[in-house]
Amino acid sequence: MASATIKSGVEKVMDKLSLGDSTKEPSAEDVQALRSKFDAVGQGHLFTFWDDLPSAEKVVFFEQLSKFDPERIAKLSEEALNPPPPAETPTVEPLPEAATASILDSPESSIKAWYDLGLELIGKNEVAVVLMAGGQGTRLGSSAPKGCFNVGLPSKKSLFQLQAERIYKVQELAAKKVSKSAVVVPWYVMTSGPTRGPTQKFFEENNYFGLKKENVLFFEQGVLPCISNDGKILLESKSKVAVAPDGNGGIYRALIDQVIPDMKARGIKHVHAYCVDNSLVKVADPVFIGFSASKDVDLATKVVRKRNATESVGLILLKNGKPDVVEYSEIDKETAEAKDAKNKQILKFRAANIVNHYYTTRFLDTIPDWVDSLPHHVAKKKIPYCDTTTGEQHKPEKPNGIKLEQFVFDIFPRIPLEKFACMEVKREDEFSPLKNAAGTGEDDPDTSKRDVLNQGKRWAEAAGATIVSEEPETGVEVSPLISYGGEGLEFLKGREIRGPAAIEKD
Repeated sequence: MASATIKSGVEKVMDKLSLGDSTKEPSAEDVQALRSKFDAVGQGHLFTFWDDLPSAEKVVFFEQLSKFDPERIAKLSEEALNPPPPAETPTVEPLPEAATASILDSPESSIKAWYDLGLELIGKNEVAVVLMAGGQGTRLGSSAPKGCFNVGLPSKKSLFQLQAERIYKVQELAAKKVSKSAVVVPWYVMTSGPTRGPTQKFFEENNYFGLKKENVLFFEQGVLPCISNDGKILLESKSKVAVAPDGNGGIYRALIDQVIPDMKARGIKHVHAYCVDNSLVKVADPVFIGFSASKDVDLATKVVRKRNATESVGLILLKNGKPDVVEYSEIDKETAEAKDAKNKQILKFRAANIVNHYYTTRFLDTIPDWVDSLPHHVAKKKIPYCDTTTGEQHKPEKPNGIKLEQFVFDIFPRIPLEKFACMEVKREDEFSPLKNAAGTGEDDPDTSKRDVLNQGKRWAEAAGATIVSEEPETGVEVSPLISYGGEGLEFLKGREIRGPAAIEKD
């Protein structure tokens, strides 16, 4: 199985490189055929400089243009620049209790049952993980992939390493649960064009953080051309279209050919998908897997409780009777501040979206049936471009075009309510996003470090350890290789630990 997977991966790379033909200039007939497709939808300007391009640039440019579907792009552009009038104010309600559960108030017996079921499914090699890791650490002051970032933990581990070690540990726990010598949770890492090479290199240099190379597979999200305000595809240079990643919703199209065949070959039935920029994420969480599988849903999502009525987060709820995510800006003050009917101490709408989802592979198999009909969202941007009149390149000072993207939750309203579920988890245990530069004070490296150390401190103290430090906020980093979720720390009982510290072995 492993050798077949490796062979398949090599073949895909070879196909992508098109070795043997990649340096051959396209024929005049092929160029005219392609030009005609773009001319037909008013995008013939892309070939303005074609005749003057060096042969090598023609090869690369032709390959880029060949990957686009001009008719689809024209349709998306028209819809984006001429949207329908706003719909009437939607009706919103919390998800029904039958579709939800909360770690905060579920009985321990239920949580244990979900955990045990999740471990059993992992033990059957039926669980895979998909990581959305296409972003760069630009806002963090780094051009490297965000997963390479070290938030300043005592161990200096990157986000990628923390997550890899959690996979390693959950494999170990599941193997013990089902009395096997080894269990595999394949890890599918979605990158973008700019992050693909650096991400793979980082994994190779770090020996895949202890995971087997054949069980870590990289794939790439798609891109879409950037569009000018008058509907024209923008050129970045005379021989290159300006493009942007197609958003985290691009995961669905990318899975079709690059991932799902491998999942089928491995017998995967349950998939956990999440974003890289969460230092506390429970990768392949047995509780979440077990909860979702026990309800026999096709899609489930984790949420955390909204901090307060003004927190700027998307909310998972029912919109016009269907599961959906509604952005904070779409909710009026009265709705945001409304209290729960049964508990006036908490908000009525409190299920904050953290982009952490469960899918069945039976559902992912249906992607080709609906992926083309998902909406695209418009982001107005300042996009560097090449003027097709003068050939000069410009960096605009105000937005001159749009980037089109899809969101991973765009599919939610298509899911029948009986096949959708939501699990509320503790923010302090599972969600510490990394969005901002150090010193911001919110969702930055300092808060990510603090949250990991505070979690380790809680675990160590629960196990009977005493944490001492001259600084009251100092905590303890517990290696995922030692404990996935606070278990297995009995050896700390009676020990005094001077923080900050990293516990790497018992």
